[in-house]
Order: sequence, then structure tokens, then C-alpha cells
Amino acid sequence: MWQAFVNAITKLASESGFANITYLNLVLISIALVFLYLAIVKNYEPLLLVPIAFGMLIANLPLGGLMNPSLWDDPISFEAILHEGGLLDLLYLGVKLGIYPPLIFLGIGAMTDFGPLIANPKSLLLGAAAQFGIFGTYIGAMALGIFTPQQAGSISIIGGADGPTAIWLTSKLAPELLGPIALAAYSYMALVPIIQPPIMKALTTKKEREVVMQQLRPVSKTEKILFPIIVTIIVVLIIPSAAPLVAMLMLGNLFKECGVVERLSDTAQNALTNIITIFLGLTVGATASADKLSQPGFGLQALSIILLGLIAFSVGTAAGVLFGKVMYKFSGGKINPLIGSAGVSAVPMAARVSQVVGQKANPQNFLLMHAMGPNVAGVIGSAVAAGVLLSILG
Repeated sequence: MWQAFVNAITKLASESGFANITYLNLVLISIALVFLYLAIVKNYEPLLLVPIAFGMLIANLPLGGLMNPSLWDDPISFEAILHEGGLLDLLYLGVKLGIYPPLIFLGIGAMTDFGPLIANPKSLLLGAAAQFGIFGTYIGAMALGIFTPQQAGSISIIGGADGPTAIWLTSKLAPELLGPIALAAYSYMALVPIIQPPIMKALTTKKEREVVMQQLRPVSKTEKILFPIIVTIIVVLIIPSAAPLVAMLMLGNLFKECGVVERLSDTAQNALTNIITIFLGLTVGATASADKLSQPGFGLQALSIILLGLIAFSVGTAAGVLFGKVMYKFSGGKINPLIGSAGVSAVPMAARVSQVVGQKANPQNFLLMHAMGPNVAGVIGSAVAAGVLLSILG
């Protein structure tokens, strides 16, 4: 009897997660804990980082069976996933099939005020300038020689600091890289308050940062209602491949502005967005598992993606600020170049960073609404850039 008890304990120990944990598991668990610390203690975009970090954490606890990377190897068998997949495998279908990103854009649209962009159409140029990081990084990724054009295009979209767009484009062009690209895109979105300020300060003078901009003109209700309708028609006719993202973004905004579907607007802004954020964050984090990263050659690609993503985001920020300096010169010093950094698609994080950096230079400076113009322009710009890349490379 004693021997049977010892054998049972030994078997239980050998089949536990402790006996099967690897060095790479421990490294990734440590990274997940750092992300949780940043989210909970430092309050760095907790709505994104908490589910992402927790997804990474549970995916690297061995034998949990919540997500099985082997089921996602080409060719993918959806029947096997439905019958053999864990909880996160099933939720990940929404990522793989491109369902979650347009729904997130619906919620973003319902929460976005395009008034600052309508009041100051020139800010659209700042949003466009910030997309330079996307196309510049595409060239850099191709120069490495380890990525296909489709993979390089998917990596480059990280420069827009737009997680849903990165997921949507990658699911179309390079689904095999969906995990590291999505993780990099969402991580850099969450770390906007850390990454952007040094770049902004390095490229501007104190005098430029102190510029106080004039108050924006009032925008009528009619303008706000017509804007999403007109943008949808123009963008989808020019770049049909961008339709899923742009159409959902503008539909959400129309819900908000038309004033007759408050229930739909409230659902899109709150319940729907919160649910999709949980599913998306958990599954994106879970793709950073030791089982996946230990595949031959995948680790090098993942590290390259993280580095290229940082470069893309930094270049996009820098391009927006530099174009802001050009507008500062041509406006006779009336435009604060700091708002150019908000041209990336991280709404409203990037606009808040412009406000914080500007107010540190001049306590009387209130740039938030001015920065929201290029910020929401960046949302449209990243969706359009994704559509262009899909048209060229798809």
C-alpha cells in the first residue's frame, strides 16, 4: 500500500506543471508579470495590458490545455480546433477569421469625436505623415531578407500603433506571424506614454513646445453626421479593401452622432467593446507561448518583429512631429509641433501624451483637443494604409 501511495505521488508530480516547465516558460512568465506590474501599479493602459499579460501568463503554465499552438500550424483544420481546442483556441477563431478587429473599430467609432478633425482639416496631414513609419518599416523588413513581402507588410503596420488593424491585416497576409505581430502592436500601444515623450522632446525646441494654439471653431451637428457617411463613400470607393475597418469605424461614429440610436451607441461603446477587448487581449497574449516561440526559426522572426515594430512606431512618431515642425514654420508659429506625435492611431493615448508634454513646457498649454484631430486622422490613416498594403500584397 505504501509503495502504491509513493507511485501515485510520483506520477502526480511527474505530470504536474512544475515537472514540465521550461526555461523559456519562465522567461515569458516573467515578462507577463512585468506587464501586469506596469498595468496595475503604473496604470499603463490596464484595459489592454491586463488581459494580454494574463493571457501570456496562463499560456505558459504547462499542461493547462487552454491554447494549443500545434492546432494552428498550416494547414489549419477548423474541425480539429472545434473538437480538440481549448478555451482560448476557440476564442482565437475571432482573431484568425478577422471578426474582432472590425467590431473593435465599431466601438472606437462610437467613442470618437471627429469634431477636432472637422474643425481643423489640416490635422489630417499630420495623421497621414505619421503613417510614414509603416511604409519605411516595410522597406527595412524586406532588407533583412528573412521575411516575405506579405510578412513585411504585416510587420510594418505596427507603425500605426493600431492593434486591431495590425491583427486584421496580418490575418489576411501573414497569419503565421499573427501572434508576435499582435503582441508587439498592442504592447507598443500600451507603452505610448513611455516611448513617445523622449522622441518628441529630442525633435522640438522648448519654444516650439510652449506654443499655445487658438481655440478650435465649433462644429455643427450636421457636419458631424455627414462626416462618417462621406468618409465611408469616398474611402471605400477608392480603396475597397479597407471597407471592413473604415465602414465599421464610421458606422460606430454615426451611431454616436445621429442622436436616434442611443442604445446601439451605448452598446458599441461599452458592452461590445469590453467583451471583444477581453477576448482579443487574452488570445493575443496567449500566442506568446513557449511552445510557439520554440519552433525552429520562429524565435528569430519574433525578435525581429519586436525590434522592427519599435522602429516603425518610433519613425511614425518622429515623422508626425517633423511634419508638425513644418506646419509650425508655415503657420508663423501658430501650430505646436507636439500634436504631430498624435498622428499615430493610439486613441486617445497619443493625444494625452501631446497634452502632458506640452503642459510640462508651458502650464498654460492645453493641446488635448488640438491633438485629437491628428489622432483620429491616424485611425483613418492606419486603416487606409492597411487597405493599400492588402491591395498591393494580397
